[in-house]
Amino acid sequence: MLTATVVFLVIGGVAVAVLALALLGGELLHFGHPEAAGPVSLEVVAGFVGAFGFAGAAASELLGARTPAVIAVSMLVGALAAVPAAWLAWRLSRAARNMRTDATPQRAHLVGSLGVVVTPVPAGTGYGEVRVRLGGQPVKLYARAERAIPAGAEIFVIEAPSETSVVVEETPHTGKA
Repeated sequence: MLTATVVFLVIGGVAVAVLALALLGGELLHFGHPEAAGPVSLEVVAGFVGAFGFAGAAASELLGARTPAVIAVSMLVGALAAVPAAWLAWRLSRAARNMRTDATPQRAHLVGSLGVVVTPVPAGTGYGEVRVRLGGQPVKLYARAERAIPAGAEIFVIEAPSETSVVVEETPHTGKA
């Protein structure tokens, strides 16, 4: 036997599935103009319908919805819960879309970096390996140098000929008193 609670739960479940698709797939089913950043996005609709379904199911079960009047009250409770949920979905999805991020690090950002030799760097045309920090993250790169540099030595990047290789110099050792 199909009860009002089951119907409300199915409505809420379908909305959660649609919300997951919206969050994973972006603006596939955006309502209105594709460039519009208004409050009627798929996330907002799914948030509204999901809250309506789950709050309506809770109210239906608590009130023992067996008559049309009690089912209508359950629908009203669902609608009252759905409005703030839709507003929250709108605010959160807008905040996620407009989140400021750092610029993507590029090879030009490698020049001037300090690091350490991981695999000895031979003199001339051979490659060793160094580890530097780029955008706060350790990055391991192939390295060339005019003079041989042993493993563990501190280096300074003077050139980045490619995305995965650098030209380095050993940093001068300073005597500590």
